[in-house]
Amino acid sequence: MCGIVGYAGKNPALLVLLQGLERLEYRGYDSAGVALIENGTLFIEKKVGKIRELIRSVWGKELKATVGIGHTRWATHGEVCELNAHPHTDNRGEFAVVHNGIIENYRELKEELQRLDVEYRSQTDTEAIAHLIALNYQGDLLEAVLKGIKKLKGAYAFAVISVKEPNKIVAVRYGSPLVVGIGRGENFIASDIPALLPFTRKVIPLDDGEVVDLRPDGVHIYDSEGNLLVKEAIDVPWDAISAEKGGFKHFMLKEIFEQPRTLGDTIRGYISRDYHIPFSLRDFRRVIVVACGTSYHAGLVGKYWIEKYARVPVDVVYASELRYSDAPIGEKDIIIAISQSGETADTRFSALSAKDKGATLLSIVNVIGSALDRESDYSLYTHAGPEIGVAATKTFTAQLAVLYSLAISYSEDKERLTENLLKIPGLVEEVLSIADRIREIALKYAGYKNMLYLGRHLSYPVALEGALKLKEISYIHAEGYPAGEMKHGPIALIDEKTPTFVICPKDKVYEKMLSNIEEVLARKGKVIGVGFQGDSELRELCNDLIDVPSVHEDLTPFLTSVPVQLFAYYIADYLGLDVDQPRNLAKTVTVE
Repeated sequence: MCGIVGYAGKNPALLVLLQGLERLEYRGYDSAGVALIENGTLFIEKKVGKIRELIRSVWGKELKATVGIGHTRWATHGEVCELNAHPHTDNRGEFAVVHNGIIENYRELKEELQRLDVEYRSQTDTEAIAHLIALNYQGDLLEAVLKGIKKLKGAYAFAVISVKEPNKIVAVRYGSPLVVGIGRGENFIASDIPALLPFTRKVIPLDDGEVVDLRPDGVHIYDSEGNLLVKEAIDVPWDAISAEKGGFKHFMLKEIFEQPRTLGDTIRGYISRDYHIPFSLRDFRRVIVVACGTSYHAGLVGKYWIEKYARVPVDVVYASELRYSDAPIGEKDIIIAISQSGETADTRFSALSAKDKGATLLSIVNVIGSALDRESDYSLYTHAGPEIGVAATKTFTAQLAVLYSLAISYSEDKERLTENLLKIPGLVEEVLSIADRIREIALKYAGYKNMLYLGRHLSYPVALEGALKLKEISYIHAEGYPAGEMKHGPIALIDEKTPTFVICPKDKVYEKMLSNIEEVLARKGKVIGVGFQGDSELRELCNDLIDVPSVHEDLTPFLTSVPVQLFAYYIADYLGLDVDQPRNLAKTVTVE
């Protein structure tokens, strides 16, 4: 959560910071602020609300500073107000800090600082960092930071500037993402790569415990003890255009329509590179998939495929639950950690905890060089490009492509199954061609306050994903259930005011699903269905039907997930909601 950006160079820093913050707004948008070193003093500007409020407040100000830091906030400590917005400063106004993550021991630090007569002004944990650095400063900002972090507990990243040393930024990564951007006569830091794309594609991802001393003419990276490190920059395979809307109203809609391409890139990338993992899943007693949110739903689909083709038992566990469980995990287990960003705190730390117990760690990530990628024994990559919309869409189906490719690698019929998989991008294109029809159906249900999503077998995770999408962007209460469980409680909710969205392709549980639909209709419930083209039996039962091309049942999630994405999008857009930045949510959850 939260976004950090920093610039040290030869150009006006404010313009760079604002552009970078706009590209990081998906990480949080409660408030935003900048700190610049202007004529030997700190210039601070911060505003509650989205980045545009900050832009309005600095518009027209002639600021020539070439060093500065910026921040967009997702509140963890303290209410949303200007006082709690970043940057935070020490009492003398000589040091400014922006911070992502949580300082777990900040209350003890605050009490210690107050005993030293430090005036603590905000409700945030961040302010403690500014005061600690000021107290430790003895002529060297880097040394002050190295001393200060020894007192900090938690997962965090922060950047600091000071009027004492106006030509540099010192930044730290410990548990929250931070990357360095390398330019010519200018250098950058940011929480995430998209903020850097307009300026450079050459980056150095920092590892936990690393500290960077960043100046216009160079970058030096140290470990937490102050030892100089040598790290090579990597070239990011994305460009700035890939992170733009490209004529679409929202990033989410653009990313939904990008799925034929991103699926094709991921499938071909997997096949052409012929990723070689020097072990077999069958060498382990079980697979444990750890993930959060949409990635968790992808893992549930993957469970069916891996158990079918690799014949290995699979447990799918919420990462936030696994980390603190007493589950017996050891060297006979393999962890598959799924994370779009590769920085999701719960996923990272639960996976690393399992690795510490002897398990092998295989990650599925979208960001090469991310923390989880670097910390894993092996990595498989989705080729989805930057995903800016907070609600995951194209990365979900790309994760499915990797999981299916991994699973069928154990099949004796791998060649035929791969040929079928290669047809999926074109079939998704067909589904997208009926987007206007899906919009018409969606708008009929925009006025409802509750909705059920039902599916069985491979369609159950799609039902969960559909309900999640509707909840997170339209704020309509929705629940996903395995349809066979409906009669064990959820059926009590069904009436004419609670529509039911059913995922019902012709698969091994098709007849069972039809029976479940009949149960809904018997209680005067309205039914929206997703099924195969030409399914007259299903059409007769549904109030509205979205039909997708017929495919083998293994491949149905690729096609049925697209209508649930579009259905949620069109409702949220019709309601006038901020689809790309839904309330209380942020893209990369780097706090527990």
